Amino acid sequence: MLIFSVVVLVVAQAPIVPAGSHVPPPPAFTVGPAAGPIRLDGSLDDPGWRGTAEIPLDWEWTPGDNTPPPVRSVCRITYDSNNLYVGCRAFDSHPAEIRAHYFSRDDIDRLVLDDHFNILIDPFNDQRRAFQFRVSALGGQADALLSTAEGFEDWSWDAIWGSAGRIDDQGYTVEVAIPFKSLRFPRTAGVQTWGFILERSYPRSVRHRIQSAARDRNNTCLLCEANKVTGFQGIAPGRNIEFDPAVTASRTDVRAQLPDGPLANGNVDPSFGLDFRWGISSNLTLNATGNPDFSQVEADVAQLDVNTRFALFFPEKRPFFLEGADLFNTPIQAVFTRTVADPDAGLKLSGKVGRSSASAIGVFGARDATTNLLFPSNQGSASGSLAQEAYSTVGRFRRDFGRSSFVGGLYTGRFGNGYANQVAGVDLFHQFDPSTSLRLQYLGSRTEYPDSTALGAGQPLGPFSGGAGSLELLRATADWQVDLSYSDLSPGFRADVGFVPRVDTRNIAASLVRTWRQASGWFTQILAGATYGRIWDHAGDLTDESVGLFVNYFGPLQSVVTFSPGHARIRFAGTLFDLNAAEVTLALQPSGAVGLGASGTMGQVIDFTNVRRSSQVSVGPSLRLSLGRGLGVDVRHLYQRMSYAGDRVFTANLFQTRLIYNLNVRTFVRAIVQYRSVDRNVAVYSVPVSEFDDGLFNQFLFSYKVNPQTVVFLGYSDNQAGTQSFDLTRTDRTFFAKVGYALRP
Repeated sequence: MLIFSVVVLVVAQAPIVPAGSHVPPPPAFTVGPAAGPIRLDGSLDDPGWRGTAEIPLDWEWTPGDNTPPPVRSVCRITYDSNNLYVGCRAFDSHPAEIRAHYFSRDDIDRLVLDDHFNILIDPFNDQRRAFQFRVSALGGQADALLSTAEGFEDWSWDAIWGSAGRIDDQGYTVEVAIPFKSLRFPRTAGVQTWGFILERSYPRSVRHRIQSAARDRNNTCLLCEANKVTGFQGIAPGRNIEFDPAVTASRTDVRAQLPDGPLANGNVDPSFGLDFRWGISSNLTLNATGNPDFSQVEADVAQLDVNTRFALFFPEKRPFFLEGADLFNTPIQAVFTRTVADPDAGLKLSGKVGRSSASAIGVFGARDATTNLLFPSNQGSASGSLAQEAYSTVGRFRRDFGRSSFVGGLYTGRFGNGYANQVAGVDLFHQFDPSTSLRLQYLGSRTEYPDSTALGAGQPLGPFSGGAGSLELLRATADWQVDLSYSDLSPGFRADVGFVPRVDTRNIAASLVRTWRQASGWFTQILAGATYGRIWDHAGDLTDESVGLFVNYFGPLQSVVTFSPGHARIRFAGTLFDLNAAEVTLALQPSGAVGLGASGTMGQVIDFTNVRRSSQVSVGPSLRLSLGRGLGVDVRHLYQRMSYAGDRVFTANLFQTRLIYNLNVRTFVRAIVQYRSVDRNVAVYSVPVSEFDDGLFNQFLFSYKVNPQTVVFLGYSDNQAGTQSFDLTRTDRTFFAKVGYALRP
């Protein structure tokens, strides 16, 4: 509490940005069709831009609070029969300081470090969901779906659209052309009014964010403060049909016996796949896929799985599952499409229905060649697999009401030979006022495993059922945030199409956060708060309890410092362990070319292998470089050391590097290297363990991407493994190629 009190006293002396002052309503604008053709070249001199209304970006919402921005920015909006056009001019008295680099599409981590514009579009003007398009000063792209109620920003969503950027001696200009085929909007012959938020990101010593409308920090509904842009008329998606054929070929060589067995050459595996997308209406879409290429060109970020109890989470990246993904997002993650591991066919319908488009539906089905299973419990999770195909089905309905509230229903099912899992339930999001919201969800499940699987995994024989519920009350204002939650997952609850690695829990949690802001000075934002959590199992025994404090500092040079000490009590193997630990993170962006970071934890942990309290230290430095326009280097290292009674238990290292050279906004070559090692002191282990093991993953890729579906990939990857008995030896290698094309007749 001393640290918290000191921060409060020091910050109280600083000139704080006033919160809760009057926020003017967002200006409204009227647009019309383009007066002539528009060519995307990073210039607003084309005939189509003549006579378009100028939309000024007059509000800096961070670090200032609706203060005049340090630079001038203006945008224009128009349209023709096929496209929506947005053009923006960023004035800069020091154009040499503009941060502009080539980066691969949707590399949001690099984009946010550069100068760019962000375009949020709410075509239904319902203040609930928006399409997000970001474009850099050189025309680089990133797009996402934004759902304000869920706080869901999905960067894995992809659309086909065009962009261009140009830097000159007065700043830079961007142009964007978004086909109406890539959007969902009301189906009407009348004049339409859409919601827009236009934002400029101006990163220097601090990142200035400048908008076309003022922002109320006491309002959690971002889209409620959007500009209303009217005048859209006579627009339609046209023949909204898309075919995405793809040809892939791969060869995998495997060494069946380590370390001396031969690396046997595999057969070349050619494959033809086809994705199909049909916009049944301007707000309802049907997706189908046959023999899809669901390979991941981007390697998953490696994670250390030493001394863990529960399954690790890796996000979805496969295009078919990303259409309408925000619709399936609920507090209890009953839908996690990576459970569909090796599908050969899929069908999906998603969008809005009803006269007022107040209802949303989503349905998809897929046939999977394998059946991966997750067996959760209070004390850990285990995985398994059935060597048989499975059929997965998901159905979702959501009905909007009020300003930004909704009620919904969800069903998931997965079936195979002697196996079934079904989940069904309802959920509610209610916005009481701009600062206060409530979320509720209840799900019930019924599951049956084959007898041999149930016996081997310690699961019930025959059909069994379970339930899961969650409740969260959130109050967020400019200065304070209070979050209260409760969840209850019974021992028999299973969500095999989702990701629920822990059950048999009753969980209460609370957090309180105070925020201070100022437009300039030694800090721009400071957050200080406290958290509390307590978990019981369904027998009434305490299994987890934690209390923590934290302080987060944001300042010049885009610096970030966080400190979070805490105390926890955790039950494992019948023993309740008392643990103290603290974590520190540091980040610094001294220029557009260099980013530095580090994290560290120190304290007591449970040694799950030996069932005892031990000490652990983790250190994780990182370096990010952007050299010239196109070269990017990311280097990360994680070091962990556990000790008991002064003796080392293990030392683990995880090194990751990512080297990418972007020739332009469409073409890059990339190398990824991930190295992992664990060195154990076998003398202090109570069970037999390997003294040493390590692994190495390499991936090399050439990518040419016109849009998310028109692509050429050429690549190579391999894995290597080693132990105390032999050095790193290649276990497998893969050569792969893909050519895909987006056809929109």
